[in-house]
Amino acid sequence: MATVDVERATRRAFPSPTAPAVSIVVPVFNEEANLEELIRRLQATLDARGIRYEILLVDDGSRDASLELMRGFAERDDRIVAIELQRNFGQHAAILAGFEVCRGHVVVTLDADLQNPPEEIPKLLDKVAEGFDVVGGWREARQDSAFRRGCSKIINRLTSRMVGVDLRDYGCMLRAYTRPIIDRLKGGDERSTFIPALATLYTKRVVEIPVAHHERTDGPSRYSLGRLIQLQFDLVTAFSPSPLKVVSFSGAVMAVLGLAFAVFLGIRRLIVGPEVEGVFTLFAILFFFVGVQLLAIGILGEYVARIYGQVLNRPRFLIRSVSGRDEEGER
Repeated sequence: MATVDVERATRRAFPSPTAPAVSIVVPVFNEEANLEELIRRLQATLDARGIRYEILLVDDGSRDASLELMRGFAERDDRIVAIELQRNFGQHAAILAGFEVCRGHVVVTLDADLQNPPEEIPKLLDKVAEGFDVVGGWREARQDSAFRRGCSKIINRLTSRMVGVDLRDYGCMLRAYTRPIIDRLKGGDERSTFIPALATLYTKRVVEIPVAHHERTDGPSRYSLGRLIQLQFDLVTAFSPSPLKVVSFSGAVMAVLGLAFAVFLGIRRLIVGPEVEGVFTLFAILFFFVGVQLLAIGILGEYVARIYGQVLNRPRFLIRSVSGRDEEGER
């Protein structure tokens, strides 16, 4: 039933009988060890579903043999498209590049590391068939370290507050979007490229479902702690002015406390007389105030840098080549 609904929606959006019902967009960065298994399992899952599909592999500046493998897949199978970017632009920019080329009515994003099994994709398609525009997966029984799970939980809570849509797992890349959402994401001019959060701005029909999660078999995660922190800064400055309000409120509180402390010191001097014993306390308070001011300057700098990037209007990604499809979208 769900499959029929997806096919019918595809025919309305794409009169051409060759248009795929589902596009799978996979960002690839140094994943040569996983690509063969990924394609095998993807095709087995989608073939069993009995729908027309295409798989778009987006090479995000890989330094291993990933690109050569991707082009080989595209040469052997007309349902696979290999997209090469000019350099490494980042995971979400690579997905946006895939959105530019894909043709399906439903677009599913998936990491190439196989931590989210391709066999879970039908669950997302079923929810799309029910009428949802955005279907996100949350990683049930997540196979990551306790520290990483804890950091992710904090980031997801902050993201939910910033975006205004309460989801458990914004970091899971196994997600499905309908064509209208994809078109809005492509047409937007925002410098922010965090797709799961951006997509929730364009529809209220959002749902989240549990999906399986496996351990990474090939090396450490591509997201280090530093990249996760930077991602959170990007999210906060892209979706909410709350940090600026916090800075303003903190400045007002510090001004009141500073005035009260000055009055206290003046009265104490009149009563006790000159003293030097409290000089280290004064230094400690001064350092605290200076630290808060530097933090405030840093937050303001993040917003200014985002505005600067928006004004420059540089492309979020550049496609060098597309293998497996001619200019009209066919083999």
